[in-house]
Amino acid sequence: MQTPASPSAIASPHSPAAPLSKAMVRRIVFSSSVGNALEWFDFLVYGYFASIIAKQFFPMQDEWLSTLLAIATFGISFLMRPLGAIVLGVYGDRQGRKAALTLAIALMMVGTFTMAVMPPYVSIGLAAPVLILVARLVQGFAVGGEFGSATAFMVEHSASRRGYYASWQFASQGLAAITAAAFGSLLTAWMPPEQLNSWGWRLPFVFGLLVGPVGFYIRSHLDETPEFLALREARETAARDQQAAGDEQQDASFASQWVNLLLAVGIVAQSTVGVYVLQLYMPMYAVKQLHMPAAAAFGVVVLNGGLQFLLSPVMGALSDRIGRIRIMLTTSILMGVLIYPMFALLQSHPTVGWLLLLQGTAGIFKAAYSGPMPALMSEIFPTRVRSTGLSIAYSIGVTIFGGFAPTIVETFIHLTGDKLAPSYYVLIAAVLSGLSLIVVAARMRRVRPTQGVQPA
Repeated sequence: MQTPASPSAIASPHSPAAPLSKAMVRRIVFSSSVGNALEWFDFLVYGYFASIIAKQFFPMQDEWLSTLLAIATFGISFLMRPLGAIVLGVYGDRQGRKAALTLAIALMMVGTFTMAVMPPYVSIGLAAPVLILVARLVQGFAVGGEFGSATAFMVEHSASRRGYYASWQFASQGLAAITAAAFGSLLTAWMPPEQLNSWGWRLPFVFGLLVGPVGFYIRSHLDETPEFLALREARETAARDQQAAGDEQQDASFASQWVNLLLAVGIVAQSTVGVYVLQLYMPMYAVKQLHMPAAAAFGVVVLNGGLQFLLSPVMGALSDRIGRIRIMLTTSILMGVLIYPMFALLQSHPTVGWLLLLQGTAGIFKAAYSGPMPALMSEIFPTRVRSTGLSIAYSIGVTIFGGFAPTIVETFIHLTGDKLAPSYYVLIAAVLSGLSLIVVAARMRRVRPTQGVQPA
């Protein structure tokens, strides 16, 4: 068994696989990305309409406290992510990536359905916020295992194009951001306020509810990955020969991964903050702190999401050629250097033009960093614990750095009056991720000669 600090835990043997047809590639990409897209669409829509949801389900005399409760309910769901990551991650490593993906999207639709049909507080009283909270917790549990299983499913179909395949995880987030922001912009611009507050805000959740069953059907008809099938065959052979010893080895297999887990959590920080601060929170920030029109604030987010959607696969494919860490570390440095000046300029010139510049730059950085990230994380963990490792690392990272990010930033601004608070949060994440990447690069250089690790 490897020691906890052993660098050899970073690499894993690759199973050869036959070349995939274009139709199969499309099925793999869509089936693995649709759950991630649905997750982010639902979360972004919830964040964009948080002020309306607050009035519908969390009515308080203090409007700021009402909004904070709605945002906090959004954040509390992230506390279930680590539990979901453990349960669904282990389930994916033992029963297969396909089984975990199918279960995850089925549970995920519970939250979307609840938001689409739940009566408001004035109709059913305290049951409304309680049921909303329960639904968010169920969805948080499901989402906890989504990233790891979907990423493992993608990368285990091709060792040579891992960066490109896995990048669609974040390209789908960009598409979700475009769609969610488009709903927000169009609904706030075209619907009368009374209709928007009454029922119009539910329309995006109805749209998400229509997408979910399609993803469930496609996932339930997929083939398992070649790497997992080879691993399962090896396990069955070992179990027949020495079942007791095999069980002990499997149970202990993740105990040696704690260093890799911490590094993976650090890597996730910049990516998740880029979503929860620079995509999710920015429309609220632009309206409340910079006093911009809501439609314009939502519209600018479309640029950020569009760049992420278009450039993430490009950056993922580029990482297959020149190395993942080289691209990601450069992005961390640039983000750390530029984020404070960009927010300072936006505060002194609170116009749509400057917001457009910030969101465009953030979109490019998000794609450059997040496109290669899932493949790099998959190379940190061996096949036997890949789904578990990816799920736990991503869920912990998102919970710590993302789930309560809007709440933390909004509270800091409210208490101090410093409107540059978002830049401080992003800067801290960029520094942490940069340091994690440097450590991973050093560990990979030590094991590459004997382990055949993908270029860093």
